[in-house]
Amino acid sequence: MANIQALRRRIRSIHGTTKIVRAMEMVATAKMKRTQQKALAGRPYTEKIRQVIADLAIEPSIKGKILPLLQKRDVKKIAIVHMGTDRGLCGGLNTNLNRLVAEFILQQKAPVTVMTVGRKARAFARITKLNVRAEFGGMSDRAAMLETMPISRVLIDDYSKGEADLIFLAYPLFISTMLQKPTIEKLLPIEPATFPPGQVAEYIYEPDPFSVLNELLPRFVEMQVYHAVLELVASEQSARMVAMRNAGDNAEDLIKDLTLSLNKARQEMITKEICDISGGAEALTT
Repeated sequence: MANIQALRRRIRSIHGTTKIVRAMEMVATAKMKRTQQKALAGRPYTEKIRQVIADLAIEPSIKGKILPLLQKRDVKKIAIVHMGTDRGLCGGLNTNLNRLVAEFILQQKAPVTVMTVGRKARAFARITKLNVRAEFGGMSDRAAMLETMPISRVLIDDYSKGEADLIFLAYPLFISTMLQKPTIEKLLPIEPATFPPGQVAEYIYEPDPFSVLNELLPRFVEMQVYHAVLELVASEQSARMVAMRNAGDNAEDLIKDLTLSLNKARQEMITKEICDISGGAEALTT
């Protein structure tokens, strides 16, 4: 009897868990569509501004002039922005990115400082005792560029002052609902474009390429950081929806197995009682 009661308690408990994960799945699904659209809509602009800046960097009027965000230096210090989620329950999203960041840091010959975005990235940096330059958190599901501006400002100031000679962004790149790829890409310095001999970019800049580039470079860094956050949010909601769906399916399968065990236990108990009654009746007749 005690075994049957324990099975019933466990089934009730799993039923409650199933309701919770199904509700979380529905919430993540609703947020996922909006965040995916924002991440995908920002990609053309991000790629175009990168292309324009790369083309501008090779203009004859730019060469010889100092722009801090384009200046290449000997690599003595490296900085990486590690972007993780604020909450868990999103499968292996944070674990995969943490592993990639750890491998990246171990491969570098120069010392690496880390700027964390999100609680999970901050926890990873503290557990592994990384050299943390700054911590950011609290990015909402409807993240606006204003929220990411402090991150961009720290990156621009650090590179301009020589606090970092290379800056990278680490974030999960949204590929599809089922796939989010951990990615590390170089943010600064920006590499000039390469064209075949005799070919130049077909743009006319006003007032002049140097002035345009000087204004665009900070905007480029801000846009790259903001777009990385959009990719992070889209990946988080997609990964959470899939994780909650799998958890719900597994819970329902477990309930079926436990229900089968419960029925078997009840059947055994009934059979035993029938045998006891039959044995008692047989004893009375003899």
